[in-house]
Amino acid sequence: MIEVYIDGASKGDPGPSGAGVYIKNGKEQYSYSFPIGVLSNHEAEFTALIKALEVCQKDFPDEILSVRSDSKLVVDSIEKSNTKQERFLPYLRNAEELSETFPYFFIKWIPDKQNKHADELARKAIHDQPQS
Repeated sequence: MIEVYIDGASKGDPGPSGAGVYIKNGKEQYSYSFPIGVLSNHEAEFTALIKALEVCQKDFPDEILSVRSDSKLVVDSIEKSNTKQERFLPYLRNAEELSETFPYFFIKWIPDKQNKHADELARKAIHDQPQS
């Protein structure tokens, strides 16, 4: 089973945003930092999940995924397969589509303090944003 920690961050809401993905596969660890343009904080959180699923699809396609996020909105939306805000629906559907390619996919909410590594990666991505 792969442990996947995700976080999205925005400097402003909306503002320059980043997605952080930290993966633990036994003793191996992988860190990814994605500049993702100008998004709201919630959109950045959803995008972090999508980026994580894309990475896992490429590098760990047949693994069981256990995703951890400090975003209650993302976790609740995935668990209920629904979101009250229509603007998040494309993100939710994209994430669901990607998650269905894995034998098992779990997502759970964790407190911020347990997600520091993914948070640092997301914040780094904001600073790595191409300047326009």
